Amino acid sequence: MQRRRLVSSLAAALGAAALSPTLSAQSARPRVEVWKDPNCGCCQDWVQHLQANGFEVRVHDSGNAAARARLGVAERWGSCHTASVGGYAIEGHVPAGDIHRLLKERPQAIGLSVPGMPVGSPGMDAPAYGGRQDPFDVLLLQHGGQARVFRSYHKG
Repeated sequence: MQRRRLVSSLAAALGAAALSPTLSAQSARPRVEVWKDPNCGCCQDWVQHLQANGFEVRVHDSGNAAARARLGVAERWGSCHTASVGGYAIEGHVPAGDIHRLLKERPQAIGLSVPGMPVGSPGMDAPAYGGRQDPFDVLLLQHGGQARVFRSYHKG
């Protein structure tokens, strides 16, 4: 009888946990580790963009050169911050939707990059830029130093 009560209690507890929106939401949020300069406002704006789009973010205000090297991102694909999520490197102002796509498709790659700091990309879209939208590409960084366009953001 005690065994049956224990099994029943455990089943009820697991069922409640599975139905809990808080627990489900937390486990479904991919965790992103970000390395950036502590004084960079556009990096912080990008972090907020990720948080608003379903990511849990942990920030390291230690600069990003060591993280970029450790994750295998070549300097030519560099930007002002480097991140890691789901085994991939994310370099620069990559839109959250493209990161979600990367995690869904799981291609053989190092990760994604938006080299430089194009105005209009997430984090580089503050009111100070007056709505300016420069064209940019999100690159899929492949092993061996190559890259291909993952998604283009061009007007018209």
